[in-house]
Amino acid sequence: MKYRRTEEFKRDYKKLKPEHQNAFRDVVLEKFAPACDAWATAAANHMPYVWPASLRVSELKNTARIMEMTWSFASPDGRATFQFEHHDEEWFCLWRRIGDHGVYVSP
Repeated sequence: MKYRRTEEFKRDYKKLKPEHQNAFRDVVLEKFAPACDAWATAAANHMPYVWPASLRVSELKNTARIMEMTWSFASPDGRATFQFEHHDEEWFCLWRRIGDHGVYVSP
């Protein structure tokens, strides 16, 4: 699966400490990316998908298709919002915001 980032995500990411950027990147590479590939396969086959519990992925209430993922339970309490888009018969993940609970104000 390919990834894209909003300008807000890029700004948020630059504000993270380097060790928090590394922690996020590790979670994406080790857990989130494989889960996204499995999600895309399930979606292509019109099957439901259950996200790994360790990522705490869920849909945000009162939003259109925006989801959240927890990438850290310790300091910082890391959250990221994203959504899936489908273009030219290919899925990609659009990263929207990253940080702490403040990302929910404008996900």
